[in-house]
Amino acid sequence: MDIRIAPSILSADFCNLERDLKAISAADLVHVDLMDHHFVPNLTIGEPVVERICQVTDLPVDVHMMLEDADRWAPEYAKLGASSVSFHMGATQAPVRLARQLRDMGCQACFAVRPAEPVEPIFDILDEFDMILIMTVEPGFGGQKFLDNQMAKVRRLRDEISRRGAKTRIQVDGGVSSSTAAIVASSGADTLVAGSAVYGTLDRTQAIVDIRDKAQAAYRD
Repeated sequence: MDIRIAPSILSADFCNLERDLKAISAADLVHVDLMDHHFVPNLTIGEPVVERICQVTDLPVDVHMMLEDADRWAPEYAKLGASSVSFHMGATQAPVRLARQLRDMGCQACFAVRPAEPVEPIFDILDEFDMILIMTVEPGFGGQKFLDNQMAKVRRLRDEISRRGAKTRIQVDGGVSSSTAAIVASSGADTLVAGSAVYGTLDRTQAIVDIRDKAQAAYRD
């Protein structure tokens, strides 16, 4: 499976967001973190900004909702043009129904797992999701230290996906950089979210290429 790099605009300059979106044209996706100050202790952006992001970037927009009431909000972001929407178990009353609704709208359905949550409970519904997002930091703030103990979870998930012959992708978000890309990919993740590791450099294109190359060389199918 091809390796995809998704820079997180949480580390971008929000006063120069269009400029910083253009600076990651070498990426495969743009990762947009939505936080509501309730589900997580931070507040980021909402519908008007996401709508404009979808309008000005040529990259697929990958929305990660750290919001309460995902059943209400996930379809709204799909309507705005998101190509994929991730939501958390604790934020939805009916994850399978929501995943099917997103897919019916032409949006990829993705399920997000926090560090303290096990991945095994979703094995039986893997086919309902296009991607599983494994958080390798506590959600809410960028720039946190990578939690390498989450790689066992990634490996178990990759084994289950392979056993089922499923097409579900694995995304890892949190502390991903050129120094952690190999361990992430060798554990079985194929979609890497990188925030400060991209936006904290002067040459964003080179940072993306470096992370992708190291991940591709280590990838475990």
